[in-house]
Amino acid sequence: MKTVPHTIAQRLPFKTKNNLLVTSAFLTGALLLTGCQSTSLGQSNVAAVKQAPSVAKKTLETALQKQRRQSFSYHSNLEIGNNQQFTDADTNTNTNTNTNTNTNTSTEKMAASDYVDEHCEEAHDQAYAALILQAEQQNKDVLAVDYDTKRDSIRQSYFECVDAYHAWDDHQYDSDVKVAPDYQALFDNYEDKQRPLDVKKAQLLDEYLLKPLSIDSQGIYQPMAGKATMLASAQYQARNHHSSINQPIYMDFKNGDIYLWADNFAILNSELLDDKLGTKWQNKWLKIAIDDGTLPKEFGGEVIKSHFAALDATYDAAPVSQFNYVAPNSLASLSPKLPAHQLSAMLPSDQIIRRVQSFEDYQASQQKYMQIFYDRISEKYPELVQEPEPMTAFESIQNPKAFTSKSVVQKILAMIKDQMHEEATIGEVVANTEVQELYGFDKRGQLKWEHLRRQLDNTSETNNNKGVRIDVLQQYSAISTKDLAFPNLPSNVQTPNTSNSIDLRKYAPELLQYYQDGNGMAVGKMVFNMLPMVRERIGSVE
Repeated sequence: MKTVPHTIAQRLPFKTKNNLLVTSAFLTGALLLTGCQSTSLGQSNVAAVKQAPSVAKKTLETALQKQRRQSFSYHSNLEIGNNQQFTDADTNTNTNTNTNTNTNTSTEKMAASDYVDEHCEEAHDQAYAALILQAEQQNKDVLAVDYDTKRDSIRQSYFECVDAYHAWDDHQYDSDVKVAPDYQALFDNYEDKQRPLDVKKAQLLDEYLLKPLSIDSQGIYQPMAGKATMLASAQYQARNHHSSINQPIYMDFKNGDIYLWADNFAILNSELLDDKLGTKWQNKWLKIAIDDGTLPKEFGGEVIKSHFAALDATYDAAPVSQFNYVAPNSLASLSPKLPAHQLSAMLPSDQIIRRVQSFEDYQASQQKYMQIFYDRISEKYPELVQEPEPMTAFESIQNPKAFTSKSVVQKILAMIKDQMHEEATIGEVVANTEVQELYGFDKRGQLKWEHLRRQLDNTSETNNNKGVRIDVLQQYSAISTKDLAFPNLPSNVQTPNTSNSIDLRKYAPELLQYYQDGNGMAVGKMVFNMLPMVRERIGSVE
């Protein structure tokens, strides 16, 4: 799910999940410190679908750059699927069951055992067990003449497998011994092959967690007004279980504050820390002030400028061959298939531009972006690239003066520098996978949505395209004055103010004083006694 800051940072070429968290946090903080420009809606000048890749690249670049200053409303939907882990296996299994009772004679064979030397026997037993089950379901005896062909197929497949295994074993010592290519591929990479139990686990995960789960966010972004909203939500809808949770978020860029809906934290706080809380947080916002005044005055604006400069430079360097126009009706044939509800929102588009990057190009783009961004910031603010003395978490708490916005930025910049020089890992995205982005335009050339697909594959080179797939669709529209930013909240709390919010900076000292006076809860006393800064300030709380 993309948050509002992720909308700005979404085209950042991230190397790992750490890059995503670090850079998103960096940009979020910068946005909160200054009322900067954001993404928005724009128009492109595409004349027809079938145009040259160079036109597609230029058109998309113009549209994305125009997005940076205007206000917009957005809705994001994130879907997670792992059906690719078992779809191919199911197809192979069904085909084999209908023809030769799952004897693993398909092009891509599955491992049947934990050990390669037990594969043939285990595959035979599994196939015969499946045939017995089929016979029972048909109220027949497995030895009936109806199953003669299938029993014979299982037997022949077993002998074929045994011969292939012995040939493969001999091939280790005599390269002249020939092995059937499909068995060669199976036995050579046996430990990395999927097993029936792996497929069953993937099916259960998909059926009972991923399919019923939906993650969304919606809100508005108004850079000229210096505010943004986001209503993040997660829903789980199964046959006998429906549940939903949401978190309203309000960001005040001008004052550098972020507001979270306090009701969601009230129960946990009252149960563990504040036994006097009662209903004080009901229908209230929790204000978290980000700006402590230790950063350079124009730092936030420079972060955004550097971000866009790095994006533009990496985009300009991208090969034209990465871009092309695709017909809307071709979306239905993408494999793996797009989530049905996302596809229905994408099909009405007048024009669609696709960008596909190889993993190597994707990594090169990441490195280039990080280098340009870091160089600009370090040149403008050399004092921020001087990493502070390393401290433990407790040391930071014990010396709160050292824990400032400036020190946090210094840490983040140091992490970016370290990550620029790390070797690329392929644990998340296998080297021969593609990174695909789709952009949909209406008849006026206005960007209406973008879709991002990320495949988080297994590290095994033999299990490509069998990992978890993430599909994110973000739709843009004009802001409607009739719609509430937070439809689930009362009208009088749509915008945080002093009367409907709790200032965390004021609340925390009051809670500490409450404990100092001998009050509080056991868990709270244990937590506060673990914090050196609390002991230094008020002594032990008993």
